[in-house]
This record gives sequence, C-alpha cells and structure tokens, in this order.
Amino acid sequence: MIYKKTMVPQNLALPGRDAAMPVTKKHFVLAHSTIEPLPEGYQRILFGMGCFWGAEKLFWQQQGVYSTAVGYSGGFTPNPTYAEVCTGMTGHNEVVLVHYNPDIVSFAQLLAVFWQGHNPTQGMRQGNDVGTQYRSAIYYYSDAQQQLAQQSLQQYQQQIEHIGKITTEIKAAGAFYYAEDEHQQYLAKNPAGYCGLGGLGIKL
Repeated sequence: MIYKKTMVPQNLALPGRDAAMPVTKKHFVLAHSTIEPLPEGYQRILFGMGCFWGAEKLFWQQQGVYSTAVGYSGGFTPNPTYAEVCTGMTGHNEVVLVHYNPDIVSFAQLLAVFWQGHNPTQGMRQGNDVGTQYRSAIYYYSDAQQQLAQQSLQQYQQQIEHIGKITTEIKAAGAFYYAEDEHQQYLAKNPAGYCGLGGLGIKL
C-alpha cells in the first residue's frame, strides 16, 4: 500500500537514523541564527501549509519574525530525508519553524498569515501537491498558542463555510527535524523556483 492520502501506521514507518541533518546556522535572508537558543522572550511555532518552500518565504517576510527554517514534524521517522518524507512512509509533514518576537508580531497576526496563505480544507494535499506531507497543520508549544489556534480555526471556519470544512491538524509540537540545507530559504536562493502556495482570498 502507498501511503499518500492516509497516514502510515507507526509500525510500518521508515526507521530513520540517529544523526541529525547538518544545516547552516545562519539564515540566508535574515542573517539570524536558525538554531536555538532564541533571544530571551522570543517564541516559536510550527506551521504546515503544503510545500514548505513558499510557506517559509511567507513568514520570513513578516515584521517581527526573527528566523525561519524548514523541516519535518508530526510523524514517526527520526531525522528523515526529503526523499523519505516524499514516499509518505515517515508520517511527517513539511513544516516551517517560525521564531518570532511577540513584542513586534503577535501569534494572532501569524495565525492570520497562516490561514490566509493556503487552503486549509484540502486534507492530505495542497493544490497539485498530493500527500500526507502537504497537510495543513499548526503544532503549538504552549497552552496559549493552542487556545488561540483553536479560536482562529473556529472563526475562519465560519468565514469559509461555503467553501468547505477545515481539515487543519492542531496538536502539541513534537520533534522537529531540519530539512537538508538545499531546502532552507529555497526561494531566496532560487527566485524562479516552484511555489504552489495560494490562499482563498478571504481574510481572517
């Protein structure tokens, strides 16, 4: 069975590896560190919006965002490769790790960017990208983030009721595994690169 539209069972997931992916620590655009620890008072959040190239660009452009990184989360395989994630056999989602200064940009503002930046009703795909790694997701790090995420989902659902039911996964963040260096800030390094990101044109 090919696990593209349904999650692979944990007992069938690829075994992965112990070694973490080596990545450049300096953000190609923002010049800040993409590796924690963060400056005091800064926060983090994980967003899944389909292909992580365009999603990362969307967030590094936001005022108050300190750094971003793309990677994998929400699945089972430790330290997966991009090729492994694309098989559907890791259970992981393509996600963007966003480090932000809450004194400049609020979590509510980032949620608005999230909802407006993609179509959250498509299940295990985003546009022409089909697979469990393209599912819509918010992986939170605090109770306050969870509460705001759930409230924003309910609010946005009311606004797009005529389009469909939101399928966004909202759950506590698990392990985040950095993607290969070539994927980090990909659209800054490759301005003509693929970006399938597209919202519904409805503001939160």
